[in-house]
Amino acid sequence: MNYSITAPSRIEAEINLPASKSISNRVLIINALCGGNCHISNIAECDDTASMLSALASESNLINIGAAGTAMRFLTSYFSLCTGRTVVLDGTERMRHRPIKTLVDTLNACGADIVYKNEAGFPPIEIHGRQYECGSISIASNVSSQFISAILMIMPVIGCRRLHLDGAVISRPYIEMTLDVMKSFGVESTFEDADIILKDGARYKSPDEYKVENDWSAASYWYAIQSLIPKSRISLRGLFKDSIQGDSRVAEIFRKLGVGSYSCGSYVDLHSESCSIGSLELDLSGNPDLAQTIIVAACLLNKQFHITGLQTLKIKETDRLEALRTQLLKLGYVVKIENDEAMSWNGETIEPEERPVIDTFDDHRMAMAFAPAAVNFPGLVIADVGVVGKSYPEFWKHLSGCGFVLKEVKL
Repeated sequence: MNYSITAPSRIEAEINLPASKSISNRVLIINALCGGNCHISNIAECDDTASMLSALASESNLINIGAAGTAMRFLTSYFSLCTGRTVVLDGTERMRHRPIKTLVDTLNACGADIVYKNEAGFPPIEIHGRQYECGSISIASNVSSQFISAILMIMPVIGCRRLHLDGAVISRPYIEMTLDVMKSFGVESTFEDADIILKDGARYKSPDEYKVENDWSAASYWYAIQSLIPKSRISLRGLFKDSIQGDSRVAEIFRKLGVGSYSCGSYVDLHSESCSIGSLELDLSGNPDLAQTIIVAACLLNKQFHITGLQTLKIKETDRLEALRTQLLKLGYVVKIENDEAMSWNGETIEPEERPVIDTFDDHRMAMAFAPAAVNFPGLVIADVGVVGKSYPEFWKHLSGCGFVLKEVKL
């Protein structure tokens, strides 16, 4: 299904954001590792978390997690410890091209038994569950923070106290999120320089209850809308200023794009304010999931930028660097990719397409990042709108409730 979108001139709304799938998936894995006795409230209701829940409940030897990259990485570690069980983990065609070699090599070096079913280094993988122990682990830290989190969460189970990160650490806030959830389950640690050390004798102890925060990544799309419709007053529910989510940085970043925010309890209220910076200079190595929203918004606001730390975007749901370049070109913005790790825009434009259609490439963040562009391009078409189910299934319902006119169109 495809939507043609027309934006209102002003929004006054209170949005109940979805729960964080990143936190939900970490809590689900850790809870499973320590017996499943914790009552988890406010679990994310989206495709990725549904894949995780289904996999953990399944007794099948063949588990297809679809497009859920987090589930693929975390479940690889989890099933490696399920003694006596053999599981084949598979996914979509795109998932079969997302690398997993760094994680599999590290687990096998610890004593796991994981083999590739097709192409070496990529899913599907066959996992022969067994008990193993490892006192110290080293892993390359410049590929995916999810590999690191997948190792961290099983460390108390395999008796490992030290994880050494080899190379530049990317997406560090996601690693810190994992450590924070582990702490809630009784495992304390220190993270200094390139080493994460668990406290002596660290073992999981399940709390009675864990409540998942709402999603700061989802908040980013509303920050973009506020920046483009400055007369709006948008209130976002379920967010905390001292969140364990690194993407709460979106509030700081969008202040540079003219959006102020005020936090009170679990509410964040958005408003427009003056902005004096000329061009936008950012390093998003810690927050790559914000890149699409920020880059699209900056173009729409005619704000030149140079954004680094984007090296992981090529191995996400799609090659997000190339997807951004091609779809922004449809809107007339000539954005450059630099060395597969940065994007920049110097203000260069061409004539936009008469009726632009934004391809989403099975990527939820492409759909949601480009939807606000309807403010500048009335009637903009977003293709395959169902992709938002991966993280924010009610996104279109929320947009419609705020006055955006969504019309189903055929391409």
